[in-house]
This record gives sequence, C-alpha cells and structure tokens, in this order.
Amino acid sequence: MPAALRAILASSTPLPERAIPPAQALLLTSGLAGDAAVLAHFARHLVSATRAPADAIHALLRLRPRPRCAHPFNALISHLTLSGDPSAAFRVFAVLAAGGDAGRPDGYTLPAALKACARLGGGLREGRQAHAVAEKGGFLGRLPVRNALVTLYGACGECGDARKVFDEIARPDVVSWTALVSALIRGWQFADALKSFGEMDVAPNEGTLASALVACGRLGDARAGKAVHGWCLKREREMKVIVGNAVLDMYVKCEKLDLARRVFDGLLARDIVSWTVMISGLVNCRLPSEALELFNEMQTSGVKPDKVVLSTVLSACASLGALESGRWVHQYIERKGIEWDVHLGTSLVDMYAKCGCLETSLSVFHKMPVKNVSSWNALINGFTLHGHGREALECFERMVASGLPPNEVTFIIVLGACCHTGLVQEGLLLFESMRNEYNLSPWEEHYGCMVDLLGRAGLIQEAYGLIKVMPMKPAVFTWGALLSACQDHGRVDFSQQILRNVHELESSGSGVYVLLSNVYAVNGRWTDVKRVRGLLSEKGLRKEPGSSAIEVNGKTTEFVVGQKNHQDMDEIRAVLSTLMKQIHLDGL
Repeated sequence: MPAALRAILASSTPLPERAIPPAQALLLTSGLAGDAAVLAHFARHLVSATRAPADAIHALLRLRPRPRCAHPFNALISHLTLSGDPSAAFRVFAVLAAGGDAGRPDGYTLPAALKACARLGGGLREGRQAHAVAEKGGFLGRLPVRNALVTLYGACGECGDARKVFDEIARPDVVSWTALVSALIRGWQFADALKSFGEMDVAPNEGTLASALVACGRLGDARAGKAVHGWCLKREREMKVIVGNAVLDMYVKCEKLDLARRVFDGLLARDIVSWTVMISGLVNCRLPSEALELFNEMQTSGVKPDKVVLSTVLSACASLGALESGRWVHQYIERKGIEWDVHLGTSLVDMYAKCGCLETSLSVFHKMPVKNVSSWNALINGFTLHGHGREALECFERMVASGLPPNEVTFIIVLGACCHTGLVQEGLLLFESMRNEYNLSPWEEHYGCMVDLLGRAGLIQEAYGLIKVMPMKPAVFTWGALLSACQDHGRVDFSQQILRNVHELESSGSGVYVLLSNVYAVNGRWTDVKRVRGLLSEKGLRKEPGSSAIEVNGKTTEFVVGQKNHQDMDEIRAVLSTLMKQIHLDGL
C-alpha cells in the first residue's frame, strides 16, 4: 500500500454522511481502486471513518472503476463481526447477495457471513438465508462453507441441522469435527458429543479436546475425562492454559477434587478462570474452608479477583458464617470500585443474612440497582433463618407485587418460614397457590416442607396422608420430618407403620433409622431400639457425626463430635475445665 494512502487511513477522522474521504479521493486519482488488497484495507478503514456501514458500502460503490470482486466487502463483513456488530455485517452481506452494483458473493463471503450469523443472538433466520445463497451459488462444495454452517446451526441450538450438514461433508477435517462436537454440547447432547469425539479419524486440536472435556464434566464421567486428559498430555506434555482449565473444570464437575488440585498445581500459568474453577469446585463440594484458603493464595499470586470469584467466596463465607472474611470481600468491592451486578449483590445479601447481620443484609438489598428472583429469595431466606416468619411472608408479597413471579426455590423458603413459625393455614394456602396460581409442579422438597409443617402442628395423620399421595418416592428428609413429629408428639403408632415401610428406605442414609430408634427409646421400647439399630448395622450405615464452625480473627475452625486430635485440644480442655468449675460454683 502506498505510504500516502497508509498515512491518510491512519489519520482520518469520522466523516459527515456522504462526504468523500481523502483516502477515497486518492484511490480515485491514483488508479489503485482496482487493487483488491488496497480495497480491503480501505473497507476496514471505512468502518471507523463513517457513521454507519451503509456509508461504507456507498463509498465502495462510488469508486471508479467499481470493485470487480467481493474481497473488500468480505473484509468489511469480517471486520464488523470482529468489532462486535454482526448485525451490520449481515446487512453488508445482504447487499452483496442482492447483486447489482455491489457484485456477487464469492467462496470467502459465505464463511464470513455465516460467522456473523452465528454471533447474532437468534440469528437462525439470517443463517438459513445465507445457507440458501450458498446452495444457489454452488458454494456448498467448499469445506470452509460447510464447516461454517455446522458452527452456525450449533450456535443456534439446531443440532439436527448441524449433524445433517456434517454428514454431507465428504472428508471432514478437524474443524468439521470440532464444530460438530461443540454443536452437540450446545444442544445438551453430551453422550453424543463424546461418541462423535471417539469417531474422529483426524487428530483433535485444542478446541476439540476442550469441548470433549466439557461433555465429560457435564456427564460426570471421570473415566472418559481421564482418557481425554491422556490425549491432551499425548498431544503436548505441557498443557496451555485453555486446555488446562478445561481439564481442571472436568475433574471439578466430576467431584474428583484430588485430581483437580493435582492439575491445578501443575499448571505452568494460571489465569482468573483457573482460580475461579478451583475455588467454585471447593464451594460446590461443600469445602468452604478450603475455598477461602485457596482464595488467600490467589491474592498472594497477584491475580486480581473478578465478580465471579468474589460471589463464590461470599458463598463460602455464608456457609461458614465467616463474617470477617465476608466483610473483607465487601470492603474490597467498595475499595476497588467494582460495580455491583445482580449476582454480586445477591451474594452479599445472602452472606450477611447467614452470618447473623439481617439489618446489613436488608440495607445491601435496598442498595441493589437491579434485583431478580434470587435476590428476593436470599432476603426472604434471611428473615426465615432469623425466625421472622411473618416478615418473610410480607417480603414474599412485596416481591410478587413488584412483578417478579416466584420460582420453586421461593416456595421452599416461604414454606420453611411457615414451618418454623407455625403458620399452618398460610402454608397450606401457599402450597395450593404454587400449583394453581403459578403453575409450578411441587418438588420433593416442597412435600417435605408440608409434612414438616403439618407434623410440627401435631397433624400426624394429615402429614402421613400427604406422604402416601406424593407423586414421587419420599426421600430421607421427608420421612425424617414425620419421624421427628412422631417423637415430639409421642406417636409411636405411626413410627411402627414407617418401620413396616422400611423397604422404601433402602437408599436412605442413617438419619431415618437414628430418628426411629430415638422415638422408641423415648417411649422405653428398647427391643425395638435394638431391632432398628440392627437394621442400621446390616445396611452398613453409620451415623454421621455433627459438626460446627467458628471464625476467630479471620480464621475458621471446624469442630466434629467425638474429635480427639484437634490441634488446639489442650487449650479447649483447659477452657472447658474452667467453665465446668464455674458452673459448679454457681450451683447450676
């Protein structure tokens, strides 16, 4: 490209509509308008120098002689797509496809246009139009066009069309296979995605491997994931960060945290995604203490936390009741000027509520610029946790009045509020409105809440009747709620009926059997206690020990029932001894 033209392109400012740019004037007078490479640079320049793509097209069409090829228009389409305006890119393609002064599309136009359609939200209609142009113009024999079509249909969730186009490819290359596997994953067809990956007759690339790892993680198939991991190591001993993160995410989703940590520790480079995946995995696997420890490591590593990590860490703080750590995260957000989004604000509301600071939780909620159902759920749950059942119901009513319909989680929370406040009639009305007014099908958890509500009120017969008409098999917590009610109200007769239905508890944990034995023990039926304990032993079950956690000076410590090897055991025993002496002196 001539130096004069390059200088003009670099220095030009946005132009008034229909004005002749200096670069265009130079093209007209220099005879360079017929150079395809120069025109491509000129087209990309026009995107920033004009107010709209239509002006860029108009400027191209005013060149004399007019461009004889689609190359400058192709450059314009690609540049608009990459710059985040796929809708404008498709409009340029539409002008070119219409023929006339703009000429005709060529074999490079279709892949660029289909890529723009794939990036359009819901660009299926435009994609089908481009497909028709490709078929009419005889471009379907070109592999890049076929690959772009597979990618397009996959991005639009049309797995059937993606598969049909793929099957018509005579010799698929790695791009074809990667597009197919990705399309199947987008359509939630994870098993088919892995099957297609196994059928590949070409070596996979990074994109294929990453997509296959996503499928393994979604299926929870650690065995297949290990095989793909082996492929990654075979291809390159030192995995790049993208593939490494995909392997890490797969092991986390398969709940193989030991393997995930090994991969994490072995990554040569860790970006924000690496830390996010590992911290989120620890939180989701109910290891919040370990998640906070890793978050502290992340800070010392120099990687700056983003909103996703901060929301996850706040969830860990909420699980542990780690108020000091949660406040530090809140202060960090304020100090760094991080803009709240609905997820971050909701995490703060939830953390403060679960850490005992209901007023602060309410204050944060009111400051949120945007609220969704999850935000309201967090606040309603806060009232419930603090025993303010009626306030929780009032909050529920305000949410509905704001125009946000409740979801299934909302009803679990408000029914729980009714349980702990003894609002039987309100709970019954809510349960009915869930099905009749909001057209939501109750989950097992909703039935469990209702059984708990009725049982706490002494309505054992009604609670048992609800269990018998449930559309699903009662889970352990539903039987547990009924058994707790039987124990509280001395109804050994219903306990006996539950024992006769013990075959329904085959997959249950130890909790039901422990509750059942407790009911018999309270009523002095030691033979029945022995029999239930025998069933517990026969099934190889054991009672899970209780635990509690406390945060002191920003450090969270967990205590487990029966634990004898705690690192601070000597100090704990000394304090307990002092307390016992004080109790004795006070005559308690």
